[in-house]
Amino acid sequence: MTDSKEKKGDKDAPEMAFFAEHIEKQLARRVENIKREMEDGFHAIRNYPKAVTFFGSARFSEDNPYYQKARAISSKLCKDGWTVITGGGPGIMEAGNRGSFETCGKSVGFNIELPREQSLNPYTTDNITFHYFFTRKVSMVFSTEAFLVFPGGFGTLDEFFEILTLVQTKKIPRLPIILVGRAFWEPLHDFIKEVLLSKFQTISPEDINLYRIEDDVDEIVKLVKAAPMRYEYE
Repeated sequence: MTDSKEKKGDKDAPEMAFFAEHIEKQLARRVENIKREMEDGFHAIRNYPKAVTFFGSARFSEDNPYYQKARAISSKLCKDGWTVITGGGPGIMEAGNRGSFETCGKSVGFNIELPREQSLNPYTTDNITFHYFFTRKVSMVFSTEAFLVFPGGFGTLDEFFEILTLVQTKKIPRLPIILVGRAFWEPLHDFIKEVLLSKFQTISPEDINLYRIEDDVDEIVKLVKAAPMRYEYE
């Protein structure tokens, strides 16, 4: 029996060695790529000390009311010296970049490699393309004083809830999180309030005050302009 186990172990040894070598190569490559993307993201934003990040659907065309609203808000904010940062793609991202580009001549896009939908819009003057979602999100969170979250799909909801969790757990300072569009966001707010808070008590009462739902363009601009600067948190 012992001889049989030893022979089996000897047979498996080359395979285990190959597997270990493969993991080491993958680890080295991925760590290097992650490091590079993080450095690129942090370096890109250092020239923009006052920034606001736009999130939202990539599927909205320019005749969509939320596209038009994002474009208008972006235009107003850049006039007051705010840099607009988006995910660099179409839809709301394009609208955010476009309003700033058309009005102030600058806009930043943190793009992501995807098999479909995502291509860099033509309104960015500074951009980076990321492979990893998490390095992109870290860069977009690190680089901003306020978040504007427009209607969107799974990706937008992921971004909203991750930011909300980071603020709730005090991993980042409490930044303004503004959900644009009552018709889209109020049903989710009702779920958070009635199911998470009241029925199951999985969040605290103060957690529903971590974000704000707004429709009015001027009020949204006012809330962003009132946000503390990044260095004031340090």
